[in-house]
Formats: sequence, structure tokens, C-alpha cells
Amino acid sequence: MNDLEFSYLDATAAGNDALDAFARAHPDGSAYHLAAWRRAVAGAYGYPGQALVAHRAGQLVGMLPLSAVSRPLGKARWISLPFCDLGGPLAESAEVAEALAARARVDMGASKAAGLELRCSHDGALDEAALAGRKVRMLLGLPDSAAALMQSYPPKLRSQVRKAEKNGLTSEVASGDRAVAEFYDVYSRNMRRLGSPPHSRAWFDAIHRHYSAAGDMLIVIVRHEGKAVGAGWVLLCGDKAVIPWASTLAEYNPLAPNMLLYWTIQSQLCERGVRQFDFGRSTFGEGTYKFKKQWGALPLALDWREWDGQGVALHAAPIAVPGGGGIKANLRPMIENAWQKLPLAVTNSLGPRLRRYITL
Repeated sequence: MNDLEFSYLDATAAGNDALDAFARAHPDGSAYHLAAWRRAVAGAYGYPGQALVAHRAGQLVGMLPLSAVSRPLGKARWISLPFCDLGGPLAESAEVAEALAARARVDMGASKAAGLELRCSHDGALDEAALAGRKVRMLLGLPDSAAALMQSYPPKLRSQVRKAEKNGLTSEVASGDRAVAEFYDVYSRNMRRLGSPPHSRAWFDAIHRHYSAAGDMLIVIVRHEGKAVGAGWVLLCGDKAVIPWASTLAEYNPLAPNMLLYWTIQSQLCERGVRQFDFGRSTFGEGTYKFKKQWGALPLALDWREWDGQGVALHAAPIAVPGGGGIKANLRPMIENAWQKLPLAVTNSLGPRLRRYITL
């Protein structure tokens, strides 16, 4: 790999269009690899974004997107990438990908950063025994039409989608500030119900601004009698798509808004030429995993790796399910319960101040 030339490219600098084209064409490229993600992270939370780029004989052969995430009173950590499931190097070969990771470890140490984290996906499918207790992506191959997609579903699933429509629910692809506002209302209420701090509205404004500029996103709203009761946000990268955020209002869940939401998203993607839909992160075998599996999605293990500031590996394994004991495990239900009791205005104000340090 001595013939590789490395350089860093700021997320706002000229040249990112070439990196985006590389990500769109790469079989492992995701919407998170696009410069829009690094720009949103920098704009909403102030964490600088750049890409480590590899050239050979003047040709682009690999890139590694990075954000420098600061801690309170601590050094920044390099993460590829924060607030999502997937980052890591994209390259023409495994050897170039490893060279990018190795160079990042060296440069991270020289910059006095606290560490490096790469969020990758496992190279191949694992059997169920190997997936037990692991975090996985759920991937679904899409046909070339919504009709073919509906026909591929088992009868029970088709009836659940139709049930949602019979319950008076409607769905639409929306855009603009109103769509962002309706999405955020559903999302923030759902996060409070779950006892978890939400992202800021500024984060979603930044995502909307940077992804909509190239047509790389869509928002789907599910309504009941005109009221938004479900919402999903999808990001696109060539013929691949991922859904980072989907929420419904709990009081309307008996009407099955989540079924109509996911059907509308998938059918829209089919018609737009998307051929792979990533349902996002789940714990193998748990509730959200089963919900995604019913649509036909298959698991692919996540492989998140971390090094300390001296470049020493801390672990090399996919995210595991947290242990069932200990002080943290016992405190979590208490914290979630207290959060659920706070007014929405408080959780929407306080939550983003906490969320900026929670990079999951």
C-alpha cells in the first residue's frame, strides 16, 4: 500500500461531490457516508467533519468519513460516524480499507485525540447462533414495483396493511418546513414516551437542508382525520435507502399506523428505483427485530471497533446487548420513568443538550 496517497478533505470544501459519487456507486455505501451527514453533524452540534481520502495514481480508491466529537472537559474522539449505525471506510479493496483505518489511527494519535471509533458492518451473513445477543442491521431487497412488493408479502402482512387503511389512516410523502415540524412533533413525543432524550429540532433542520438539496431524502407522514400520528424519515444513497427515525403516537397504535408507514415507505422506494432498504439497528431476536423481519428483512451483524488515543484496540466486536445487572442497569428504568413524567417542552429543551453527547 506504499503507492497510496492520503489527504484530508473538510466537509465544506470542494471535492466532496466526487466522494459522494464514490459512495453512491460503492456496494457498501450508505446515506451516512455522504457529505450531508458530516455537514449536519457540524451544523447542528458543532462537531467538525472531514474525510480521509486515498488516491492511487491520481484516482480515488477509498474514503473514510470522520467527525471529531467532543466530550465535556475532555478531548475529542474521532468517530465514523456519530448518531448512526454505519460509517467506516469505503474502498476498492479490503487492503485499501485497512490502510485507511491504519492511517486514521496514526493521525488520530498525532492530533492528541482521545480515540477512534469505526462503525462497520460484518463482512458476511452469520448463523443465528452467532447473532444471539448482537446488534444487527435489517436489510430488504426491493423489487421494481410497489405491486410486486405487495405480492411478495405473506397474506397476514397484506391484511395488516389493509387494516390500517380501513381504520381511516392515510399516508403521504411530505416535504418542507411543515413536514419537518409534523415529523418532530411525533418523534419528540415518542422519545419522551420511551424515556429517551431527543435530537434537537435544529438537527433535523440541518438534515433536511443538506439531504434535500440533492433529493437524497423523503419524509412520510401517516394521518388520522388530518392529524399526524406517525412519521418516518428516509435517507437515500444511489439505489440504497435507510430509515434512521420512525415514530408513532402510542394512543393511535391500535389503528396500526406503523404498518401503513412502512408500507408507504417501501412502495415509494420501489417506484424510485431503490433496490435495498435498511430498516436500521435492532437487537437480534427482540421486538423491533421481529417487526422488521416480518417484512422479509434479513440480519447483518454490526461490527463497531474502537481504539484508544495510542491506537491500541479496545475491542473488536459488534455491539452487544447490555448486561442485565449492575448499577447502570438498575438506574436506567428509574431515569426513563422520571423522563416520561417531564413536560414535553422540558424534554425538547433539555433533551438535545444531553443527546449531543450520546452518539448512538
